[in-house]
This record gives sequence, C-alpha cells and structure tokens, in this order.
Amino acid sequence: MHFNADQLKEMSRFYRANLVNSLSGFKPAVLAGTADKQGKTNLALFSNIFHVGADPALMGYVQRPVGESGHSFRNIESTGRYTFNLVPEQILERAHFTSARFDPGQSEFDTCQLQPFWLAGFKAPFVAESPVKIGLTLADIIPYPRNGTYFVIGQVTDILVEDSLLLEDGNLELSRGSLLSVVGLEQYYRATSARKMSYARVENLPDF
Repeated sequence: MHFNADQLKEMSRFYRANLVNSLSGFKPAVLAGTADKQGKTNLALFSNIFHVGADPALMGYVQRPVGESGHSFRNIESTGRYTFNLVPEQILERAHFTSARFDPGQSEFDTCQLQPFWLAGFKAPFVAESPVKIGLTLADIIPYPRNGTYFVIGQVTDILVEDSLLLEDGNLELSRGSLLSVVGLEQYYRATSARKMSYARVENLPDF
C-alpha cells in the first residue's frame, strides 16, 4: 500500500489516527502519576515518552493540545512534580482504562483499582504495582505551534526499580518484568529479549 499526503487528508479521522499513531512502532506503556496542590491524585496512560539525555538525566513527553481533559498536564504545571511508571502485563486492563475521560474529581487510582505509592518528600504518586518507577521534576515546557502540542521535559530525580531487572552494566532487562509496549492507541505487546549486542565500533564490524 502507498498513501500520499492527499489520501491521508481524505481518510476518516479514526482510520488516519490509528494508521499514523502506529507508524512509530513499539512505544513503552507508561502510567503518569500526578497530584494537584490539594493532593488530589490523577493517573493517565502515556505512550509518547522519550529519552532526552543522561547527564543530567532528562525525559520528555509530547502533550497534545490541552482541552477539558489534560488533568496530568495541569498538575505538572502547577506542582512541578510527576512520575512515570512502566506497565507490567498483570495490570494491563486497569492501566488501559485510566485513559477514559473521567470527571476531574475522580482519581483513576481509585476507579481503576491501582495503588498509589508515596515517596517521602515527593509530591506526586508512583504506581505501587509498577516494577520501574521514575520521579521527575519539571524542567521545560516547549510549545510547538504547528499543531498546538508541547514538549514537556522533566529531570529525573528518583528511580525505583526491582532488583531482578537491573543488570551489572546498568541496563534494565525489561522482559523479566513482563513490561508492555503499545502500538497505536490500544494494541499491547509484551517485551521479550531478542539479543544483546556489543557496543558498535567501526573497528569491530562483523562480516555481515
């Protein structure tokens, strides 16, 4: 199949969204935990986070145009604290339905029966069921005028990871935690380990 730009414009909204959202392939399924200034919690499923740098440790995500929803973004703006929590297969259904449009007064932790975990002095909830929990402090919000989105960049301040996932060289073996990836908006895949390669150097090129 070959779709050009004109054909993309002619597609139905949902068909086009499904197709284009799938083009970037496997992305981590991540629950973003936030709280407002009154301590009211919010939980949302993200599939668009990305690595920014390791020194300092920075991670980002793309925030769609903020409408009546956008509770996570507003909480991040107001408190400057939030968490990313990788999603294991055991909580797939509960994690998926955090993306439903609940009323502002409803906490997805309660509605979807997920347990908040609080780290002393950190004013955003982690997800207790996640084997990889990341605490972040807001660093930058960068508007992208072409489509009204924002690049939200946070500095990693805390990492909580199950011992069994951490390798001696600092890598995480995520397949041991049955962690999930997303393609598009609702297709989930379990991470499996294919092969660990050596660091790529010109002098070590193999015979392809």
